[in-house]
Amino acid sequence: MSKRELISQVVGQIPEQDLDRLLAFLCSLAEAREEAVVPAMAAESSLAKDWLSPEEDAAWADL
Repeated sequence: MSKRELISQVVGQIPEQDLDRLLAFLCSLAEAREEAVVPAMAAESSLAKDWLSPEEDAAWADL
């Protein structure tokens, strides 16, 4: 059984009054994941000018 199927089974057993809390938790997970991706992408493009240089390649050539 896949994790999605297992989660679906568990969700099916949760009382209706707890579904709002579950939904809020799931939304917070999704938001945290999105927030983590944006700074990483910004840092990568910002640092690329230093990483992608002949000097940087030479510094790592012996490793």
